[in-house]
Parts: sequence; structure tokens; C-alpha cells
Amino acid sequence: MELKLELDSQSCGVSLFLPEGTKPDKKAVDELRSMMQMERTVERMKAEGGFFENPDSSVRRAAVTPDFHKGAGIPIGTVLMTEGFVIPQAMGNDINCGMRLYTTDLKVEELERRLSSLLPEVRRIFFEGGRGIAMNGIQREAMLKNGLTGLLETSGEAAGKGIWRLYSREEQEKELEYTAFRGSLKAGDTEGLGDFTGDPHSLSYDDQIGSIGGGNHFVEMQRVAEIYDGQTANAWGIKKGAVLIMIHTGSLTIGHQSGRINQMITKGLYPKGIPHPDNGIYLLPERGGMDREWRRFRNTTRNAANFGFANRLFLGLMLQNAVENTVRAFGMKLLYDSPHNYIWEREAEGRKYYIHRKGACSARGMEEMEGTPFAYYGEPVMIPGSMGSSSYLLRGMGNPEALWSASHGAGRRLSRGEAIHGSDEEFQQFMKKFHIVTPIDPNRSDLKGRSDILKKWEESIRSEAPYAYKDIDQVVKVHEDHGMAGLVARMEPLFTVKA
Repeated sequence: MELKLELDSQSCGVSLFLPEGTKPDKKAVDELRSMMQMERTVERMKAEGGFFENPDSSVRRAAVTPDFHKGAGIPIGTVLMTEGFVIPQAMGNDINCGMRLYTTDLKVEELERRLSSLLPEVRRIFFEGGRGIAMNGIQREAMLKNGLTGLLETSGEAAGKGIWRLYSREEQEKELEYTAFRGSLKAGDTEGLGDFTGDPHSLSYDDQIGSIGGGNHFVEMQRVAEIYDGQTANAWGIKKGAVLIMIHTGSLTIGHQSGRINQMITKGLYPKGIPHPDNGIYLLPERGGMDREWRRFRNTTRNAANFGFANRLFLGLMLQNAVENTVRAFGMKLLYDSPHNYIWEREAEGRKYYIHRKGACSARGMEEMEGTPFAYYGEPVMIPGSMGSSSYLLRGMGNPEALWSASHGAGRRLSRGEAIHGSDEEFQQFMKKFHIVTPIDPNRSDLKGRSDILKKWEESIRSEAPYAYKDIDQVVKVHEDHGMAGLVARMEPLFTVKA
């Protein structure tokens, strides 16, 4: 179902793409209405004068994707197109939260035979001090300023140590072509990140890089269950029964630090003498002269985005390490890596616009992907289901009504609190057939008497169980029905790693 929602007296309509027969959550709609009051903020600032260099500054268009649900000030699944300014809050604080997908030459049977040894090894590497990601300050600064290109240029600083033995410079250089923005957004500074960067020449370990994060973030090995578009699947190396690796995470505390700085910048710029916005959403004007505030915004946002790309890269290497330690060495090829929390620039008819996505994938069509490996197919779109359910791979169709966007997941149906108190029978059935690796192993003998720890562990799993989310099949169907993205393949989980 596609609706046009006119919000009070505001000039900007919002296109909603929702599963047939459903209504948007009232709390999410209320949040959307509150968010769109930023149009009044723009008008106030124009009346004040001296704030916008571009006299046409405005929110041009908005859309919400099928996984639309309440966020924190701005709903998840919101896409905004602005001219003349950006809205840092409209990409969320987990800047460059996104998806990474690998194809492999592994067989499902190989993994299933070794699960009893593989899963404990995964837990050791991810949660029990086995990451092995040694870096010095030179590398961390290069990563924050130049992303994956920075890592490539400085990888010799830790060559052969720990996880770096799996880092191939040749392969990583090729993978830049399969990463949005080539995984490298140039920043001129690393504001507030000196403690994280550390000593330039001493190798050390930090607790951030190689982190999954909480909520719906995960690392998952999947089996391709169905192929819908054989031509695209073949071109992308996707075969029925093959094993894929899907990673969903972002910039974590680095992103939240950047979000705080951006909030300080926008609040500090707000004109004195006019009421602050009731919705707490502040704007940052585009400045042709690249003044200090705009440079700070660009630098801190790109620091976080670069960290997000590197974080997903290392999580992939960590899983590769676990599998090779217990199963065998195997081929692993990156299909695509892309954010779903970021701000994209887009030029059209001589004008520059900003596309803000919060919990929404870029889903550009063939024309927009010209000059990339996806020029004949459209942009890969990865839509994971809830933990334990199917995930989908699609190709972008470049629908302008949806602002060239797609869902980033199924979208919550129940709040985390509601999900914790969900059906015991449903939860037990889910746990019987699903393999999950978490920091806590509930079968450890020394935890048998620790009901407090086991209760907290169970609640964290319940909050992300399948019944807490919308039906992923219905969400994906909307994309096909409205030409947002075309189905390529459906995957089922073999096991999932959750923090």
C-alpha cells in the first residue's frame, strides 16, 4: 500500500510504503508528524535571516520504508531529501550502521558436522579475548581519516600478527570496488578520539573494533534457500544451497561520540532570540566557504563512517578465523557493503540535494550504479529478517518515489519490553531449532545456579525473537509491488552471533 500523508499545514508530503492491509504504528506516525515540524524551523530561520546561504533551503521530499517503526525522535525507516542543509539526527547516532555480505565456497554439510567445535570457537574469538586485532596509533588514525584505504596503506604496521594474517592487501584493494564510497571517506581531523587512537608506534588492543553491538546487530552464516532472479544471482556468485556470511553492525560508541558532537554543533549555531524546536531536531546549513562548523560535522561524521566500514571488515575476518580453525580454509568474496544510517549527496538538474537515511538501505537502479560492478543489475540490497528467520537479497530498482531506498530489516512489531513477556511456547520452539552464539553460554556448569545471569541472558534473546518483528515476507513483497527492489535470493540462518 502506498499513501500520501500530508502533515498538518506542511508543504512536504510523505510517501509511505507499507505491507498490504496494515496500518502504521500510531507512535511512529506521531513521531513522524513531530519530526516534520522541522519545516517550521526552516521557516523561522529564513525569517531571521543570515542562516541559509541557499534561499531555496527546504525539506524537498520524504518517504518511509516498509519496516517503518518508532525510533528516538526520528522513526526508523525514514528517508528525507533536503536542499541547502543537512539534519545530522536524520541518520541516527550509530553512523554507518550497515550490512556486509560475503559469498563462500563452503558446504552446509561441512559446517553442520563441525558445529560442536565451531560454535565454541566463535564464542572464544568474538567474546573471550580472541579477536587478535592489534593496531597502533598510526593505523587507527589512518582508519578514522581514510577508512578502508587508510587501513590498506598502513596494514604493514601489524602484518602477520593475529587477525592480520588473514588480511590480504591484494584482496582488500579489490573489495573497495564492492563497498559503498569505496569504504573511504576523507576526514581532516579526529576530534575527541585521541584516547582511542593511542600511541602512534605501539601495537595495542581496544574494546571497540571487532564489536557487534547490541539490539538487532549480528554476524550470521546463512544457506541460500531460494533463487528468484537466476541471471542476477549467477552474476553475483549466488547459488542455491551455498553458504553466505551476513554482517549487520555500525560505528557503536565512535558513532555516538560523533552524534554528540554534531548535536553540539547544530545547537550552537541555532539563532538566538527564536524559540528552539519543540521536536529537538536541529539543522546544519550548507556553507560554500566550508566554515568551521561544516568541517567539524564532515570530519566527525566521516570518522564514524570509516570506523563502521572497518568494523564490519574485521568481523568478517574474525568469523573466517573461527571457521578455518575448526573446519577448513575457504574462499570468501565480498558481494557488497553499504550503510543504512548515513547522508548521501545527490545532484539533479544542476542542484545538490542531501538524502538522509535512518534505518533504510540505498536501492539505486542500474542507471545510478553506472561505473560500478553493479551497473547491469542495480545496487545490492540486503534485508535481514529477525533472528532465526529468513533474510533476503534484492537488487535496487531506483524508485524515485521511495527516494531510491529500501528497508533495512523487518521492523519491530513489539517493543523490547513486550517481547520479553511474549509466548513461552513460541520462545521454547524457537530455541530448539536455532543456533545462537552469545557472550554467555547458558550450558556452562558454573552458571547452573546463577538464575540472575540466566534470566538476563534469556530476556536479551526474547527481545530479539522472531515474534517481536514484522513478517519479513510481507515487508519484502512491498519492495517488488512498488518497484523499489527486485528479489534475487532468500537465505536461511545456519547460526547467528549476537552480543
